[in-house]
Amino acid sequence: MNDTDTDACHTAGTAISAQAREHRRILAEALTTVGLTNYPSEWWHWSYGDRYWANTTGASAARYGPVTSDHL
Repeated sequence: MNDTDTDACHTAGTAISAQAREHRRILAEALTTVGLTNYPSEWWHWSYGDRYWANTTGASAARYGPVTSDHL
């Protein structure tokens, strides 16, 4: 994998077409509006309620965590 391939994975990557950048912008606007957060090095990775979401939004805790076998 070269630097161009890596950049294409980033949400704000520049090694993609103008149309792809616009689609990512539309996706980001829609998902952030409803409270999701993006992992910026993976345009497809969005979170809600997990540890990453809590950290990036400043929430005091995640809304959910791992499920243990006694909950199954």
